[in-house]
Amino acid sequence: MTWGFVTCGPNEALVISGCCYTKPHLVPGGRAFIWPAIHKIQRISLNTMTLQVESPTVYTSQGVPISVTGIAQVKIQGQNEEMLLAACEQFLGKKESEIRHIALVTLEGHQRAIMGSMTVEEIYKDRKKFSKQVFEVASSDLVNMGITVVSYTLKDIRDEEGYLLSLGMARTAEVKRDARIGEAEARCDAQIKEAIAEEQRMASVFLNDTEIAKARRDFELKKAAYDAEVQTKTAEAELAYELQACKTKQRIKEEQMQIKVVERTQEIAVQEQEIARRERELEATIRRPAEAEKYKVERIAEANNKRVLLEAQADAEAIKLKGDAEAFAIAAKANAEAEQMAKKADAWREYREAAMIDMLLDVLPKVAAEVAAPLSQTKKITMVSTGHGEIGAAKLTGEVLNIVNKVPDLVKSMTGVDIVKSVHAAA
Repeated sequence: MTWGFVTCGPNEALVISGCCYTKPHLVPGGRAFIWPAIHKIQRISLNTMTLQVESPTVYTSQGVPISVTGIAQVKIQGQNEEMLLAACEQFLGKKESEIRHIALVTLEGHQRAIMGSMTVEEIYKDRKKFSKQVFEVASSDLVNMGITVVSYTLKDIRDEEGYLLSLGMARTAEVKRDARIGEAEARCDAQIKEAIAEEQRMASVFLNDTEIAKARRDFELKKAAYDAEVQTKTAEAELAYELQACKTKQRIKEEQMQIKVVERTQEIAVQEQEIARRERELEATIRRPAEAEKYKVERIAEANNKRVLLEAQADAEAIKLKGDAEAFAIAAKANAEAEQMAKKADAWREYREAAMIDMLLDVLPKVAAEVAAPLSQTKKITMVSTGHGEIGAAKLTGEVLNIVNKVPDLVKSMTGVDIVKSVHAAA
């Protein structure tokens, strides 16, 4: 070997010892100048080693045997000079397989120790805790050898007794139970929501029915008001029609009377013309006898004319007087009723209490008669005496009088009028 620079890759370190060095000179992933005659150079691997840590049939703290498989990555720490120096002291000149074996045995021992301090449930349910404990304990031990535990993961847990299967079955049963409970709760919630939805639907239906009923009520009220108005107008129209019919009939009668008068007048005129014609005829034939007859006819015609005129005037005056009399009678009746009601109202306002007492005194005998009426229908009365008070007919009469005596109290409670006090005051 010639002198000069020696290099190494980033996955290894140079260990130079010999002259000028009180302790080995370590060069991780770099180069160094050496003298072959006075320096010795060695190499140590810094590669990461993957270890499968098997711990078969280890008894846990409960005495349950289980088997655990862990995966660890370890390497010699090249960045820390003290750890690299310790690794050189421990493993320099050894093969990588030997270093791997030492680290594996150390990890397997710590893994078994941690398994013995925990329960199956803890290892099975909290793998992170188990891995952390193995990592921490193994790291504190391997660091003295210059080896760093990069990572540790629990890969598998097995048992030959079916303990884990039982745990799984129990958990499966719990999950199934929770699933059934969840399904039942979901079904219950669904039914509750359906009931709430149905309740809301029914509330909407009832609200809609209520609004319809209100609308129908408003329609009926408005229709009744319109019907009342229409009926009022119809009644007014009918009354107006009847009044107009009466007026028309009156005018027709007047016209008929006028027609009769005109007819009678025309008849009289015709008769006068006939008389004049006969007079001229008589005058042409026999004057003197005709004069007598003419006088007679004139007097008869005059009498008939007067009679017809007087009858027409009498009929017209009678119709007019009848209408005036009916109108006056209606007005007089209405005035009399209004005056009677006004006087009655004034009397009631002025003598309300006295009038009520007078009416009650008039009715009181009838009340006594009504009270005693059932006794008149009684065929037989059996009375039992206690030895005190009246007996016989006097007792029965006293009971009737007691009932009648309660009438003033009843009137006072209903109207506020004290009949007894008012009668004494009047006396």
